[in-house]
Amino acid sequence: MKKQDDNIKEESVEPKDNSASEVDVWKNNYLRALADYKNLERRSYEEKEEIRVFAAEIILSKLLPIVDSFSKAKEHIKDTGLDLAFKQLSVLMAELGVSKIDVLGKQFNPHEMECIEVVAGNENEVVSEVLPGYRFKDKVLRVAQVNVGKGIEKQTN
Repeated sequence: MKKQDDNIKEESVEPKDNSASEVDVWKNNYLRALADYKNLERRSYEEKEEIRVFAAEIILSKLLPIVDSFSKAKEHIKDTGLDLAFKQLSVLMAELGVSKIDVLGKQFNPHEMECIEVVAGNENEVVSEVLPGYRFKDKVLRVAQVNVGKGIEKQTN
């Protein structure tokens, strides 16, 4: 009986050829699963970020008419409280990444501007701004509505 026990011990101590390759297979499967999980986390984070930016874009575009109303009220009503409120709104919009598109005196750009009227002035140059345009990060939220010069010099009386 002693011989049988020795044989059993010898067999269990010796590593099998299949066990090393089996460990490699399990290790590779684990590494693939880990990589897949990390990719899923990254994609999930990117999708959430896109949704946040899209939601912010919608909200900010709905706030633009309010900014316009404050701006027009500020022009007609000289009140320090109104000036302060408009300044706070402007600072908030800037902090959120909204910037006004500068158009006066520049060449007409159909990607950022909408021509409302053609008037006397330098050819293809913005003469006046009817409604300001805004950009959120690098995307145009609202195009500026402008009057564009036709190439006829203004006549002075």
